[in-house]
Amino acid sequence: MTARIFKPAKNAMQSGFAKTKAWQLDYEPEQPRVVEPLMGWTSSGDMKQQVTLHFHTKEEAVAYCEREGIPYQVLEPKELQPRVKAYADNFAFRRVEPWTH
Repeated sequence: MTARIFKPAKNAMQSGFAKTKAWQLDYEPEQPRVVEPLMGWTSSGDMKQQVTLHFHTKEEAVAYCEREGIPYQVLEPKELQPRVKAYADNFAFRRVEPWTH
């Protein structure tokens, strides 16, 4: 029962960064998921897959795991490199391909 501590990534369908500030603790699956032959649903007997804990800081999550005796691994987030963009760059002379409608 290993726990992963990480910062969740930004939702690909949204431009905002909501719900990405807190640290999240998820458990690694102990049993593989099984496809039920009759209905085709995916199921598992591992109940810890349903548990997700949220913490304000990484230190709180690590302290929780150490207090409860849970082995853990911390996945550090990649820092975003903001790209400077301007609408005027669409019409710049240094543009590789010409701008067309």
